[in-house]
Amino acid sequence: MKHKLMVLFLALAAALFGAQPVPVIFDTDMGNDIDDALALAMLHALESRGEIKLVAVTLTKDNPWAARYVSAVNTFYGRGAIPLGAVKDGATKQEGKYTRQAIESGGWKWSDANAEAVALLERTLKAQADGSVVVIQVGFSTNLARLLAEPGGRDLIAKKVKLLSLMAGDFTSHGPEYNVREDVKACQKLVAEWPGEMVWSGFEVGRTIKYPARSIGHDFGWAPRHPVVDGYKHYMKFPYDRETWDLTAVLYAARPEAGYFTLSEPGRVAVDDKGFTKFEAAAGGRHRYLKVDEVQRARILEAMIWLASQPAR
Repeated sequence: MKHKLMVLFLALAAALFGAQPVPVIFDTDMGNDIDDALALAMLHALESRGEIKLVAVTLTKDNPWAARYVSAVNTFYGRGAIPLGAVKDGATKQEGKYTRQAIESGGWKWSDANAEAVALLERTLKAQADGSVVVIQVGFSTNLARLLAEPGGRDLIAKKVKLLSLMAGDFTSHGPEYNVREDVKACQKLVAEWPGEMVWSGFEVGRTIKYPARSIGHDFGWAPRHPVVDGYKHYMKFPYDRETWDLTAVLYAARPEAGYFTLSEPGRVAVDDKGFTKFEAAAGGRHRYLKVDEVQRARILEAMIWLASQPAR
């Protein structure tokens, strides 16, 4: 009850001081890893606090259970009407370990995607104010690259999007990161043609901050059952701590001025044909990547746990 009252107070304070929620598009490969589910839970908490408005979710995983699970989570949080767009001929088609399993074990209500992803992106962007939209990409670059290829797509992005926050790449030279590697051509097009600001949360950031099993076991106890908890427990043998890759991209996108992360200098990210990412500093560059120290990691983890486990309004 205390937590819910605080959320209500924060939402009322935002309204009182005239803060407008930021429209967010969440582009995800839900089902390939469980961090996407925790990231979506964070977005619902941020909306309940009046910080964002989740205006659309698009899927880069080409399996119907990906959208169904997103729908189940959105419905659980009382936002089942959020538009869902599914990729066609996407990079990964396998079902995954937790989307169908969580839905069936929990009996969660769901709907199929109601649009094709690129069409939904176009329609959603056109409906928003100029320079207002934050896009969070935590899967492959498939949908955004295809939007860039559409007639007028690049101009629409330049007009409507103020920030692209993406979980992708590895800036420690350890190897090609999964989200890049699975659709290299799309990521290459994204870095070459995206017209606005782009902030990368690389593999090395989320790898060093793990979501604790103890939070899954205790902090979601306000609900008898929870679709994110069900998904977490099906994804791997529980208990386990899991890397927070996608959650970091959400936290930065929602609160870029909060000091959770340090930004690199401006520059340019290049993607080679194997999916390796390389950053080169350049004056006037529109690409940056996130860096963290030990103090920041503690603050980031606390914020992510607090948001992901926040009770539904």
